[in-house]
Amino acid sequence: MYVIFGASGNVGRKTAAALRDAGHAVRAVVRNPAHSDMFTGIGCEVVQGDLDDEASLHRALHDAHAVQMLCPLPHGGADPAIAMHRMIATAARALRKHPHLHVVALSDYGAEQHEGTGITMLFHDLEAAFAESVRRLTLLRSAEHMHNWARVLPVALATGKLPSLHHPLDRPFPTVSAQDVGELAAQLLVEGRDADGVRIVSIEGPRRYDANDVARALSEAARRDITALALPRSEWTPTMLRAGLGANHAKLITDLYDAQNAGCIDVDPRSERRFGKTELPGVFAGLVRDARA
Repeated sequence: MYVIFGASGNVGRKTAAALRDAGHAVRAVVRNPAHSDMFTGIGCEVVQGDLDDEASLHRALHDAHAVQMLCPLPHGGADPAIAMHRMIATAARALRKHPHLHVVALSDYGAEQHEGTGITMLFHDLEAAFAESVRRLTLLRSAEHMHNWARVLPVALATGKLPSLHHPLDRPFPTVSAQDVGELAAQLLVEGRDADGVRIVSIEGPRRYDANDVARALSEAARRDITALALPRSEWTPTMLRAGLGANHAKLITDLYDAQNAGCIDVDPRSERRFGKTELPGVFAGLVRDARA
């Protein structure tokens, strides 16, 4: 039995689908029961689980032999870092009590850095906690996800300007589709891991893009002229606060992009490198279609 935490997320859905397509038994862990139907429809067992509720994690892990673990950054709270650290600690305690499991933990490019990377720093802490709690651990570090641009898609479609925190606009950066991450995660789960210790695997897409490339891909998908706009650094925090993010959440994002723009976040050369097949235009075609539905 393969257990998928965060099953209703972009990557989790792809992992579950890839495993089911290959005929494997899958238990999808969802926080919201309303998400159950998408998984029962493809033959998954569905259980309700909450990373703040250790008992629910043990129920989800019963009789499993491998698990995909995702601790997402919480939204809406006063301090997302504190909330995520709490989830990491709960998950680590639960996993420690299931020592036979092979765990594939979803992480980020740059997680080897121990300071100054904002959101990515939280995944550094996740990796450290899991390395102490899990005997057979695979860390799957992915580049920035292509679907993250969906957050500014309405603005770009309405104004013809794509706001970017990537500076300068012509600097390429690694990015990857949720489809490719999910398919690789499924492969790593099926491969298993006999030896104790930590394996680090990285994934990004078939090529790197800059923000101007992103705007061109969106223009093609939307069939309208869209150009990239380097949002001035002084406007980052006010813009995010106006969008409804709390101050602590906004700081995590600004720290992340400060590190990204300084060249501090990239693939760890010590990792096993993998490359997805999905190009950005294909992802944007789906995002635009969904936005206009």
